Amino acid sequence: MKHLIILGDGMADWPCDELGGKTLLQHAHTPHFDWLARHGRNGLLKTVPDGFHPGSEVANSSILGYDQHLVYEGRGPLEAASIGVELAPDDLAMRCNLVSLDGSLLKNHSCGRLETGEGDVLIRYLQEHLGNERVHFYTGVQYRHLLVIRGGCKNLQCTPPHDIPGKPWREHLPKAATPDARDTATLLRHLVQESQRLLATHPLNLGRVAAGQDPANSIWPW
Repeated sequence: MKHLIILGDGMADWPCDELGGKTLLQHAHTPHFDWLARHGRNGLLKTVPDGFHPGSEVANSSILGYDQHLVYEGRGPLEAASIGVELAPDDLAMRCNLVSLDGSLLKNHSCGRLETGEGDVLIRYLQEHLGNERVHFYTGVQYRHLLVIRGGCKNLQCTPPHDIPGKPWREHLPKAATPDARDTATLLRHLVQESQRLLATHPLNLGRVAAGQDPANSIWPW
């Protein structure tokens, strides 16, 4: 028997004073959800285990039955699986956003919803200039892409870019959580710096700026 799982990721939101203390979902007209609630079963499910970041990758895989203490490695392996990239046991797979920086601040974690074709052009460009036997960039969807480091250490402290809009980005660059991850963290910070140098003058970004759009002027591995 096949099942369809619909996840309202973040749909609950927070109560709004403008809506009389209701959440957006409480305020919205939802006849189909109401029908499902009347004819189905309701309950509470803790999708984020204690000690884990409350991100989609944790909650969604928990719902599918995975024990996060055994399998969690961030979004990278999920990105790799979604685009058909096979990983070796010693590969470090990381989600690689194309982001928009404004000086010392992270302005936009999605570059104003970059088109997939634009992202592909930039990721291929980075692979051509920064890729090697150890470093591989792969195109994903829109601003969401994949970075694989062969032999990379996974003991890192990384910050999701959507958590720091309008905040200084340098203090949130990848850091080593253990001494054996220092080489990997240094490499990642180098790639971020070099991506900024390369992307700043790319014709696609110059065109976006001329059109009043945010440029995709840096990568953000996490």
